[in-house]
Amino acid sequence: MSNLPAPGVYNVDPVHSTIGFVARHLVSKVRGHFTDFTGAITIGDSAETSTVVASLKADSITTANDMRDGHLKSADFFETEKFPTWELKSTSITSKGGDNYELVADVTIKGVTKSVAFELEYLGTGPGMAPGVLVAGFEAKAEIDRRDFGVNFEGALENGSLVVGNKISLELAIESALQA
Repeated sequence: MSNLPAPGVYNVDPVHSTIGFVARHLVSKVRGHFTDFTGAITIGDSAETSTVVASLKADSITTANDMRDGHLKSADFFETEKFPTWELKSTSITSKGGDNYELVADVTIKGVTKSVAFELEYLGTGPGMAPGVLVAGFEAKAEIDRRDFGVNFEGALENGSLVVGNKISLELAIESALQA
């Protein structure tokens, strides 16, 4: 038996949510996130009738380093002036039992759309900060190859090792409020 919040449309609260990523850099990892995004989770009578849509502004990327952020916005990586918006639109949600689901979504980065499978966990519902508001929490994780989306920066060291890894972990922590 799978668990779901009450049916309805839940708007993502960007103040209490994070759309983040982890990328390998040399022998360590760099974490970053986006600060400007919107989204809606429509809960149906079952996981299969539920949907997720989201959009983010690519130039809202931050890794806590202005020089690196500028490089990520450039043609070497995301070309944010040419491709200002990234999109996610679910194509299926399947129960894996309990609070666990598989979310398959069309993800568009740099004008390239690919199907991405996320491990999705429903964290529960509870009262929001405003009286009478119900909030629901979710976490989702996936791994993508940046080259699949045309992010082909190939900086290498003298020994041939890549400066930036090709596998990128996506990490979403979402708080959403049920529309009245």
